[in-house]
Amino acid sequence: METRFQIPNTNPVIPISKPAPSPAQAKANAAGASFQEVLQQKLDHTSLKFSAHAQKRMMANGIRLSEHDMAKLTEAVDKVEAKGSRESLILIRDLAFVVSVKNRTVITAINHERLKDNVFTNIDSAVIS
Repeated sequence: METRFQIPNTNPVIPISKPAPSPAQAKANAAGASFQEVLQQKLDHTSLKFSAHAQKRMMANGIRLSEHDMAKLTEAVDKVEAKGSRESLILIRDLAFVVSVKNRTVITAINHERLKDNVFTNIDSAVIS
């Protein structure tokens, strides 16, 4: 006589699936962007660039920015970006910077000697820091 044992199915096995991607990951995957491309986009968004003109002005006028100055400049750009500005005048200490907010690029830099009697055009915001 043959005895059969039947194991009751009290604890069914459920396959484990991968977690759903975050919205940013889904967007990157849908666009076919590599990790490096996504990382570079994030870095480009958070860091500031200096145009060739701004770099020349800074070198010619002896403008040097400390890490603290760069942090203040970046913070100011973040603030005006949140308000929807496109071009902004940012005053830090005795320096002035005109920044393209959309591109996160410093367009020009002006030291205290050239700041007097200067007219700033094509800006839609100003930050005094």
